Amino acid sequence: MGTLRIEGAEIIIPLERDCQIHHGWTFEAVDGEITYLGPAGAGTVIPPGRDDRPPQPDSSAVALAKADELIDASGCVLLPGLVNAHTHAAMTLFRGSADDMELQPWLEEKIWPVEKRLTPEDVYWGTMLAIAEMLRAGVTCFNDMYHFPEAGARAAIETGIRMCPSGVLLGFLPDAEDLLRKAVAFCEEFREAGDGRVTPMLAPHAPYTCPQPMLENVIGAAAELEVPIHIHLAETEDNVQSSLDSYGLRPIEAMREVGMFNVFVTAAHCVHLSQAEIEIIAASPVGVAHCPGSNMKLSSGIAPVSDLLAAGATVGLGTDGCASNNNLDLLEEARLAALIAKVRTNDPTALPAETALTLATRGGAEALGLSDRIGTLEVGKRADVILIDLEQPHLYPRHNLVSHLIYAARAGDVRTTIVDGKVLLRDGEFTALDEREVIARACESAERLF
Repeated sequence: MGTLRIEGAEIIIPLERDCQIHHGWTFEAVDGEITYLGPAGAGTVIPPGRDDRPPQPDSSAVALAKADELIDASGCVLLPGLVNAHTHAAMTLFRGSADDMELQPWLEEKIWPVEKRLTPEDVYWGTMLAIAEMLRAGVTCFNDMYHFPEAGARAAIETGIRMCPSGVLLGFLPDAEDLLRKAVAFCEEFREAGDGRVTPMLAPHAPYTCPQPMLENVIGAAAELEVPIHIHLAETEDNVQSSLDSYGLRPIEAMREVGMFNVFVTAAHCVHLSQAEIEIIAASPVGVAHCPGSNMKLSSGIAPVSDLLAAGATVGLGTDGCASNNNLDLLEEARLAALIAKVRTNDPTALPAETALTLATRGGAEALGLSDRIGTLEVGKRADVILIDLEQPHLYPRHNLVSHLIYAARAGDVRTTIVDGKVLLRDGEFTALDEREVIARACESAERLF
């Protein structure tokens, strides 16, 4: 893989709830690992865990190695790759097919009947289409819950993107127990696949689709395998009522009682939460995947993100699937997260641009349990980074760069996407992925399904 160096960019380092901006710094990665981040030619580095202040010159530091690939990023901003903490990638095949419906009729009348006809090949091409869209939007890692996870993981491995795949588990299916056995085998087979870019999970769909005995089996398997759980929680008011009917407890309280939070959990949505549930989440190994676009489109409600953050909870952003969004633009999700938090609280300061950008990067990595690898720019972490072209009319004048990224930038402004030190999108062109073939094959699958 060799040495990759990026020079001349504005560099944004997401901190816990804030961002630092450095002008004209140099970024370097060797064999996919960040090795240098500092002033051009100064021979200094930011040590791991010391992103809270600019580096100081060190005359004893050795000169940077000769770069195998040098990128002139003048006129761009460099920041960590965006992390899509919750999606159903192959549902790109469903885009626009079931709009303007409530969640349960949407699932039971439109989505699940078509999903019964899915094949692994459909999932492969639907996931390939999603990956093409996400790489163009600056997403370098995504957390996927869907059928035939082997096919989705194969797409990720072939394209070079980072992925947390899981096969969706539905308790009402006649082969539910067999699906769990296959999910366990999938986790064992794909652990650290794709040179470590694949991190499998177990994915019971939701408490209302998975009875308690099944959830307990999933929890036991996750603990034994030491893999996270990916699940929908408290998405709608109906979900809350279903939990009260089944457990006599609200969803988060019920999942604590069955032992789910004894393992790491990525919890999608978490819209309808009591204060007690917010405190449970904050005190547990739970990462919330906030999906504002999907929640608004399905009229599920507005998640109390400001309250979660104030309590110390881990929060990232997700797009959900294209059947309920209808795109995979995480910059748009960051903008929506900032805006609806202000509407929900009637407070324009509720979720500022710096926090929204942090949720899309560092927060997403933390919500997936991957913050030791990605999410920030630190020496020793993996080189998942993107370049956004600032030379756009809608990004002038430069009063506030972070505000521009959240309130004005678009997915189409992404110029270059790099995962594990490998350039996957260069100056708007894919380096290996055949975009036209992907679109054609995905459309063939959609035509057969619909």
